[in-house]
Amino acid sequence: MNKFSLCFISFFFLFFFMLMNFFMMIYFIMYDMVMFLEWEIVSFNSMSVVMSLLLDWMSLSFMMFVLLISSSVIMYSKSYMSSELNLNRFIILVLLFVFSMILLIISPNIISIILGWDGLGLVSYCLVIYYQNIKSYNAGMLTVLSNRIGDVLILMVIAWMVNYGSWNYIFYLNFMNNDFSMKIIGGMIILAAMTKSAQIPFSSWLPAAMAAPTPVSALVHSSTLVTAGVYLLIRFNNLLIEMFFFKFLLLLAGLTMFMAGISANYEFDLKKIIALSTLSQLGLMMSILSMGMPILAFFHLLTHAMFKALLFMCAGVIIHLMNDIQDIRLMGGLSLYIPLTSLCLNFSNLALCGIPFLAGFYSKDLILEVVSMSNLNLLIFFLYYVSTGLTMFYTIRLLMYLMVNDFNLLSIYNLYEEDYIMLKSMFILLFMSLVSGSFLSWMIFSYPYMIYLPFNMKMMVFYIIFLGFIMGLMISNMGLYSINKFIKTYSLSSFMTLMWFMPNLSTYSLNYYFLNYGQNLLKNIDMGWTELYSGQGMYKIIKYYSVINYIYQMNNFKIYLFSFVLWMMIYIFMVMMM
Repeated sequence: MNKFSLCFISFFFLFFFMLMNFFMMIYFIMYDMVMFLEWEIVSFNSMSVVMSLLLDWMSLSFMMFVLLISSSVIMYSKSYMSSELNLNRFIILVLLFVFSMILLIISPNIISIILGWDGLGLVSYCLVIYYQNIKSYNAGMLTVLSNRIGDVLILMVIAWMVNYGSWNYIFYLNFMNNDFSMKIIGGMIILAAMTKSAQIPFSSWLPAAMAAPTPVSALVHSSTLVTAGVYLLIRFNNLLIEMFFFKFLLLLAGLTMFMAGISANYEFDLKKIIALSTLSQLGLMMSILSMGMPILAFFHLLTHAMFKALLFMCAGVIIHLMNDIQDIRLMGGLSLYIPLTSLCLNFSNLALCGIPFLAGFYSKDLILEVVSMSNLNLLIFFLYYVSTGLTMFYTIRLLMYLMVNDFNLLSIYNLYEEDYIMLKSMFILLFMSLVSGSFLSWMIFSYPYMIYLPFNMKMMVFYIIFLGFIMGLMISNMGLYSINKFIKTYSLSSFMTLMWFMPNLSTYSLNYYFLNYGQNLLKNIDMGWTELYSGQGMYKIIKYYSVINYIYQMNNFKIYLFSFVLWMMIYIFMVMMM
């Protein structure tokens, strides 16, 4: 098979299933349908192993978005990864990733959720280490170890739910509210979701996972891996809403949003800036979810998936153009050379900021107005609005560095026009970034939300966006004379740049300690005492006795004579003693 034919077949099938999902979603919303499918795999006496699927408007719409983004990413990979010798292997890994996510989306059963959840973790590890260098291996190890915490917690939930006679958690959510032991399950689910969606203190793996190829980043950091935790909490929301720990999640998510916004302003790596913006938006989804508004969180999850995938695709084109350099200080004036990619990049960035009538505006503005209306303390209010301002701040800084400043890489450089295969896949997502916000707001909310607030409260979002815009312009024009100010505040700058020293805590301290401990266990227990008293020990004892037995079997006269004399002496001694 030609290495490009699998790309085309995958794109065609994913796009076809996406269209099928779209029409099913419209039908399910119109008739308010929920379909619960059960397939009995094996039945023995009174025991049956059943595979369950839950199809409702939520799972179908999420699946539609995942399939649309993954089909665009595979089409994009055909050009982006064209020099890759093992392109089919890459495409198969991406398809496995998409399949794991779909399994997670349509599962009402905690067993099938762990299959999808673990599949995501395993395949993401394979994709992060795809380029096979030391940086990729370190990032992959950090990613997989951070996600293992969530896997273990879900396994503990499976063990705990044995008490209820079934793993179909969807039937028990309302009953669980009255049961204290189910609060333990709720706490485990929240912690598991925090590891997958990279909330503080598990945030450091998300920017590290940028070691993966850019098409993978576009898929992983928009609609699949990082949103799995948010989606799990949306499904379990009825159980969690009364829990104190859920309120604590509001603070952690707000701090994640704030920390990611600050770190993105100190960052110069193009992909890491976009990764930190993903982290910020995940904090926004988690925080509004912990306030008890799962539909709003789901709405923002879907709109965010579109423009974030597009943003990563544009970053991939720019990185190709710059000979695989990701430092934004060496870029500039790109709108003159790659106008269509620049158009997509600017639209997706503006949608991220929540500029009116683009996709991000419909969800972000609604979330912030609901926050303004709610009964929250000043700290949470501050975190929401300042994080929104910081989003505008780092976006304008990025646009100034990429589009407006002078080109800094080389004095003579041949910048080529964009690849049309990449552009076609990007234009699909550009169209969705423009219309998906209004389309989803019509589909999800059956009646229009009218939120009445005082004029200044209503305009607060625009004030913050305008302030972020001015600050972004000022920072990007500060130039070299700002270096002295950074040197004066070196400690603060390093604290902000390194995500509040979280990578040091998770990577260099905890992971190193646990991996070292594991190595000592392996050396002393598995390859030491256990070997001595099981495999190797038994082998040595049997070998020793078999050698003695073999000597006897040689029919040697001296041995028989020696044995006869020995037994006679023992017999005589015993007779004399009697």
